[in-house]
Amino acid sequence: MSDLSPTLPDPASAESDGYRFGLDAGHLALDFANTISRREAPDESRDRLTQYGRLVSWGREAELLTEKEDKRLRAEAAERPRAAIAALRRAVALRETIFQLFVALARGQSAPESALDALNAALPDALAALRLRLDAGGFSWRFVHGETDLAPILSPIVRSAAELLTSADLARIRECGSDTCFWLFLDRSKNGTRRWCDMKVCGNRAKARRHYHREKKTSRRARPS
Repeated sequence: MSDLSPTLPDPASAESDGYRFGLDAGHLALDFANTISRREAPDESRDRLTQYGRLVSWGREAELLTEKEDKRLRAEAAERPRAAIAALRRAVALRETIFQLFVALARGQSAPESALDALNAALPDALAALRLRLDAGGFSWRFVHGETDLAPILSPIVRSAAELLTSADLARIRECGSDTCFWLFLDRSKNGTRRWCDMKVCGNRAKARRHYHREKKTSRRARPS
């Protein structure tokens, strides 16, 4: 009898599988929280950070890593698979912390103390990696990590989450209006009424569902008694 069970991805894999992430939230920390699709629909939930290589791909797409850094991290992870898995676990734990904080705020609830404690615990290491750099037009911040750190992208994510919590944009955090999506985004619309994480995806799906139900009701009314 053949084994029909699905093959789980190797979390230590440092290869790129070509997956492209959606970066539509309008903020770094929220984009990171959105690396799960349909989070609260158990039968349809899809975790996109299933292996180390995807964590690196996300960092590259989010412009936190250069091409050179991308290649170095993948090579280092291939030599140290256990460290790669540990880095991935740290990333997933941070993602869940960020989601718990901001989904609660988007729903008008209080921020969970445990999630705030976890973010505060991550802040010292993240901020300790900050350095000032002299650029052509002045000075700028940069993050500096040792070459053995396989999760350097987490520091800017931690910082961005903390900055969002203390900014005026906090009131603009929204949860997608789809009942299966659960992605977070910043509503920068003029009147603050944006409902969907992506109008082309969730917005169009909602329109299609409404149209289907209207057509169904119309057809029922038109049937002869």
